[in-house]
Amino acid sequence: MPKDAAVEEFAGLVHALKARDGRSYEALGRRLSVSASTLHRYCSGATVPEEFAVVDRLALLCGADEEERRALEAAWTEADRARRRAASPAPTPVPAVSAAPESNPEPSAPEPGPGPAPDPTAPDPSAADPSAPETPRARPRRGAPAPLLVAAAVALVVLALAAALLGHPTRTASAPAPASTAPGRTAAPLPFTWSIGSQLWEGGCGHTYLVDRAPRAVAPPPVAADSGAWAGTHGAVHGGEALVRITVQGRSPSDAVVLHALHVRVVDRAALLPWNAYRMDNGCGGAVTPRHFAVDLDRPRPLARPVDGLDASGAEVRKIPAVSFPYKVTSSDPEELLVSARTAGCDCRWYLELEWSAEGRTGTVRITDGGKPFRTSGTRGRPAYVHDSAEGRWITDSDSDTTAAGGTPGTDA
Repeated sequence: MPKDAAVEEFAGLVHALKARDGRSYEALGRRLSVSASTLHRYCSGATVPEEFAVVDRLALLCGADEEERRALEAAWTEADRARRRAASPAPTPVPAVSAAPESNPEPSAPEPGPGPAPDPTAPDPSAADPSAPETPRARPRRGAPAPLLVAAAVALVVLALAAALLGHPTRTASAPAPASTAPGRTAAPLPFTWSIGSQLWEGGCGHTYLVDRAPRAVAPPPVAADSGAWAGTHGAVHGGEALVRITVQGRSPSDAVVLHALHVRVVDRAALLPWNAYRMDNGCGGAVTPRHFAVDLDRPRPLARPVDGLDASGAEVRKIPAVSFPYKVTSSDPEELLVSARTAGCDCRWYLELEWSAEGRTGTVRITDGGKPFRTSGTRGRPAYVHDSAEGRWITDSDSDTTAAGGTPGTDA
């Protein structure tokens, strides 16, 4: 039997999420509390889950943003409706009930068999004729079920037609869901813009990456501006700490957008990565961190806690006192938020949610790393290396387990 188009569309979205995440069916299934074969059936369209919750958990685990989750829920709604239609064929009972009673309302005529009782008293030939209407008329209570069956059949037909007709309005009523996935077309756009930088170094001078490669296969450390390309080439993961800069700017010079809170959502905690740690110490320069938030990913419910910022752009380092939410932004007065997310005990995948309000509207923006969760893994117990520029090679550094940035590697080795 060919698959319904809605089921195929839903399955395609689920499969795309799984493929983008890169983990196996078994690994994702364990996180979702479903078997690998069940998850495979979702991705192939062989099965449509009865509840959207499991699909929503998969979307969160794979880093889907709000727009993708809405599109996925709309696709699941249509696929679930197709599944229900296939599981309960409504037209089958209609012909069976409506045809039988109307074509044979007279089978009660043989019942006048007991009618010969009136024959001795009324020799009228019409009384003995089985087709005569008078005989059924003498039994009004027994003839009553036929009209009742006809009425019941008509009621069933009416109900079936009503269900069929109501099915289409339900589909059109859910049509706005996909439309909501394209805020630029059907809903007012966000009253602000935002962007992120996810490959930042502490003070612009040092960072630690975990890389699943031997030292001889790792390129020399880049300058901070090229860290994104270096990390992508090596498949590197932030070691111990990830710095994320969020820049928020209003669209209007006069109508301010209020930023109310920044939430941290950890979607996965796994064992520490068994990879080598490579320090990017490269000499510190000036830096400004006006809005600095510290996040401890090892806590059960991590919070973005405001801490003092630093201004090292001048001759002296100046402390910038911490300021809690709310903030206001306009087109001429943007805000820059720096999130420092640390972990010592997990390979954590996480994202942020920014609450806002403006002009009577409220909302939450999910902040991810290009559609995927940010990823940070602790470096405890991992071999650590720094780059010896004189020798042109990576050398071990025993301090790298406890020092995340700064310092000069020793001359040993």
